[in-house]
Amino acid sequence: MSLRISLRDGEKMIVNGAIFRASGRTDLMIENPAAVLRGRDIMTPDEAVTPAQKLYFACMMAYIHPDGLATHQAEILGALRALMAALPTEHAQTLCVQFATHVASSDFYKALAPCRRLIALERDLLEPVHGTA
Repeated sequence: MSLRISLRDGEKMIVNGAIFRASGRTDLMIENPAAVLRGRDIMTPDEAVTPAQKLYFACMMAYIHPDGLATHQAEILGALRALMAALPTEHAQTLCVQFATHVASSDFYKALAPCRRLIALERDLLEPVHGTA
């Protein structure tokens, strides 16, 4: 089964660790299994500053760079511990379990979805604290 991807002019995409940037509107068909991330799902190291963002970045790296899997898994564990300490709510813990379940089966792409929800939850919970300081 093919994967069809449409990119806007200038949008980035990672395929098996290689970064592509669209020149003009571009439609691609990926015909075989590949690790693919579109621009909106790509996070840079500089953007990974909160515990949830660090967890997302470590998981993203495990997905697109499987050669460094042992290092990425160690980073995931450390980031997950930090996040669980920072967000002790029941909802956050449930999302962490969903994330960990996907990671345990090496499905790093699926693990990114609960991680995005953790980033949003972290922002919602911590923003009022930072907004009053």
